Amino acid sequence: MSSRLLSFVCRTGRRRFMSTGIKLTTVEVNDKTGIATLTMCRPPVNGQNLELLLDIKSSINEIKNNNSRGLIITSASPKVFSAGLDILEMYKPDPQRLRAVWTELQNVWCDLYGISVPTAAAINGHAPAGGCLLATACEYRVMVPNCIIGLNETQLGIIAPKWLVSGYLNVLPKRVAERALTQGRLFTTDEALQEGLIDEIANSKEEAVDKCVAFIGTFAKVNPVARALTKHQFRADNLRQFHKEREQDVDDFLSLVNRPEVQKGIGIYLEGLKKKANKQ
Repeated sequence: MSSRLLSFVCRTGRRRFMSTGIKLTTVEVNDKTGIATLTMCRPPVNGQNLELLLDIKSSINEIKNNNSRGLIITSASPKVFSAGLDILEMYKPDPQRLRAVWTELQNVWCDLYGISVPTAAAINGHAPAGGCLLATACEYRVMVPNCIIGLNETQLGIIAPKWLVSGYLNVLPKRVAERALTQGRLFTTDEALQEGLIDEIANSKEEAVDKCVAFIGTFAKVNPVARALTKHQFRADNLRQFHKEREQDVDDFLSLVNRPEVQKGIGIYLEGLKKKANKQ
């Protein structure tokens, strides 16, 4: 998460992994276009805690099974697409829950990155870290003005895993991606368009969704099986490597997060957020 975008985050229970019974995503399928829109709705910033990640995965599976012609992911928040992994999941974590969180983040990326239908992100707000993860897993990105997007993990003392870097390299030149990742750089909307991190700018969420619909519509006359197989050719190597290393990736993440210096840095970051919230 970026200190530039939020005033507070809400902590959830750590030991009980069951659903709260509150749906944190919605899926709507347009009867005319056949395109499904997956909307994240966990106020205030769609922080990716365990429950939201489980809901996103469930919604992606729902879209897979309902014969939708495409998938658009967006946010119910007027200012934030997703602030990324809920930082409170990483601070003084319960090991079992943190392992589940990272595993479900992997699952969401894998499902979204590998789904056969066309995908697009209507980025209607800030999208640092895990927000950028969701966007770059899609095939097309449309973003509203005056927002930020990027993988800023190094600012918190952690790193973007190989499987997430592969998504960055799908859309950014290697030199730009390497520099951005090592710096923990967040791109403005205009910078993201210039570098190729997003494909279009829209003046509103509605316009962003319309542009995503138009992108998915470009495949209307393309054989869907041939399209899906072609997409798979481009993404198969990254997915194979991901599955080969995913268990080690979880262990590496838990080891890194639990380092004393990382926990200290996260604590300082949270304290800074509290001070900002108290001033507002």
